[in-house]
Parts: sequence; structure tokens; C-alpha cells
Amino acid sequence: MTSTTSKFAFVSGFWAGLPFIAVGFPFALFFGIIATEAGMSVAQAMGFTIIVIAGASQFTAVQLMSEAVPVWSVIAAALAVNLRMAMYSASLQPHLATAPLWQRALVAYINFDASYAISIARYEKEPSLSVSEKAAFFLGSVSLMTPIWFLGTYIGAVAGDRFLNGFNIDFAMPILFLALAAPMLKTLAHLAAAVTSVIAVLALSGMPSGTGLLLAAFIAMAVGAEIERRRGR
Repeated sequence: MTSTTSKFAFVSGFWAGLPFIAVGFPFALFFGIIATEAGMSVAQAMGFTIIVIAGASQFTAVQLMSEAVPVWSVIAAALAVNLRMAMYSASLQPHLATAPLWQRALVAYINFDASYAISIARYEKEPSLSVSEKAAFFLGSVSLMTPIWFLGTYIGAVAGDRFLNGFNIDFAMPILFLALAAPMLKTLAHLAAAVTSVIAVLALSGMPSGTGLLLAAFIAMAVGAEIERRRGR
């Protein structure tokens, strides 16, 4: 990471990840607010966001905790929502498998939806990148996103409701996912997997918290993989 090319890749990743701050900060702010409204102290909210560092599963867990759902159900739902990170890791493995252990551990810890989408798109666009450049690009893409997530949570937990002043930002996460997913739908398999996931999630919405989403993900992956297999990919 000390070479000129790795530094350039890091800076390139930084600029690529910068636009997502516009969504990430208010989303973190919102989490800090609902965490404290659910009865958490500022320290507990910060501990939650630093240890878990996964927005969607954090919201899921806090919502269930506020409804006095059994602990095992909270953990299962959060794990189900966060299972996509395992899919992200499997996708990143061919690109970063030979990176130093500390880099792989750091990537695993700060693997956001945005950082994954930004990085995998760059890896596919520039297959000639070295492993060190790929790792540098990924870390660059989250170099501002990570502290902003922590800072937003803290501000939200301490005084976020003063900043929002009645505004509803529930739309932030759907917009973020659309911005990330849409450019990645490049093949028939991608499109089929996306459509299948939407249909499956709606059809399985009556299942216990998180399990429908988990099953829908597996169904969508199977459909996409089968289409690629039939097309000789």
C-alpha cells in the first residue's frame, strides 16, 4: 500500500465512495435517534454501531428489541438480514484472497453495501488491477464512509431529532440500494435474479422475521446461477 499505484487506487476509491456520504450520514443519524428512542443509552448505541457496523441489521434488531421480541429471534433476524455480507465476501474472495491478513480482516469489518458495489464494479471494469490496488481501492472507498457512520450515529443519539425537525428519512435506504443495484444489472442472469428476489420476498413476507428474506436470496441466486449455467457461463 506504499507504492504509487496503490496510493492512486486508494484516492480513486475515496472519490468513488464520496457521493454515498449524502445517504450514509442521514441514515446513521436516523439510527442514533431510533436507538435512543428504543431505550438505549448513547454508549450502548455507539457500541452497537461500532461492533455490528451494518445499518439494515441494526435497524432490524433495534425495532425487534423495542417490541420485546425474544433475544434468539432478534439475533436470527439480524443474521438473516446481514447474510448478504457473506455473499459479498464470497464475491470479493477471488479478488482479495492473496491480500495480507490485516487487509482482508479490515475489508471484512468495513464491508458496506456501497463499498462492495463500488469496488466490485471497478474490479470488473479493470481486471488488470493488482491485488494491492484492489485492496487499496476498497479501503479508500470506506475511508470517509466509516467515520461518518460512527459520527452520524453519535450525533443522532445525542441530538439528532433537533437536526431532522420532523423530517422523515425512511426513503434513504431504498434509494441507496437502488443506486447500488441498478448499474450492476448487466446480464440476463443478473436481471432474472433481481426480479426473482423481489417476487420471492413479497411471496414469503408472511414468514418469521428475516427468514423470508434469507430464503428469497437463495432462490434468486439459484435462478441466476442456473441461467448462467444454461448459457455456458
